[in-house]
Amino acid sequence: MWALAALGIVALLGYRHIDLSSKVLGVALVLEIVVVLVLDAGIFARGGAHGVDVESFTPHAAFSGPLGVAVLFAITGFIGFEATAVFRDEARDPERTIPRATYLAVLIIGAFYTLSCWALVLAAGTDDAPAVAQKTLDSQGNMLMDTAQVYVGTALRDVMQVLLLSSLFACVLSFHNVIARYTFTLARQDLLPARLGAVHPRHHSPSVSSVVQTLTALVLVVACAAIGLDPLVGVFGSMAGLATVGMILLMLITSVAVVVFFARNARLSAGRPWQTRIAPLLAVAGLLTALWLVFSNFTLVTGGGVGVSTVLGVIPFLAFIAGLIRGAQGSRGRR
Repeated sequence: MWALAALGIVALLGYRHIDLSSKVLGVALVLEIVVVLVLDAGIFARGGAHGVDVESFTPHAAFSGPLGVAVLFAITGFIGFEATAVFRDEARDPERTIPRATYLAVLIIGAFYTLSCWALVLAAGTDDAPAVAQKTLDSQGNMLMDTAQVYVGTALRDVMQVLLLSSLFACVLSFHNVIARYTFTLARQDLLPARLGAVHPRHHSPSVSSVVQTLTALVLVVACAAIGLDPLVGVFGSMAGLATVGMILLMLITSVAVVVFFARNARLSAGRPWQTRIAPLLAVAGLLTALWLVFSNFTLVTGGGVGVSTVLGVIPFLAFIAGLIRGAQGSRGRR
């Protein structure tokens, strides 16, 4: 019932102008970042469990354990940064604000997660962190909240508990807005039914795409609840793995497209080898490596068997193939 109530609020905010959602997301984001930074400061001020060290950044630590799982969740943490482009139609000055928002998103996400994860490891003790995390998991506890209790006290821990819920709500609202605008953009490109490209006359939002996204989410939430999937392992783990594979595939295709575009339009790439050739090719190599690492550890992420994991992993590729077929049909229709 709580999930359905949250879904209803998201549906209302997502249907209206993006300004309302952005204000809600902005307040939630600032509060969440501030409270986690306070915890980080408390950990560093007290020197963690056994002092501050940089063991987490050594090659030995980086390559210990299932690297593919680490890569997958690292990329998952960046999901959404690319979505600045799909808000272009609703930005006042897209030529200036969209690139700035994209670069700032990457820098802030990377710095914030790196600092906070490092602090969390130091709080448990670099050598003891895996055991502490496993013990917390076995007892169905919360490592972050337990750490807050020790380093910043009960009051701030309770605040963090509330903000954890608000952050989950903010994630759902953000994903709703992004998916609705992806759908809207695809409809405008004749890759989805034209009705999904409709704009609300008063709210200037992709209202039809927003409603469709709400109904899709409702069906999935009810289905997961009906079959009794565990929210953390059965839903989040599997869906995070599926979404991350899709995101890697999306960025990989985009990087290849950049290389191909400038190869066909050499005049536009003159004097810009880094932006037009070197960086995109490095991205292709890195993303192919990431995709291999993710698939080599995919069953650990989904928590399911090889069969279930294979089905989940194939879905983004099937969507890509369906998109190619639909795009080819649309091109023939326009000719």
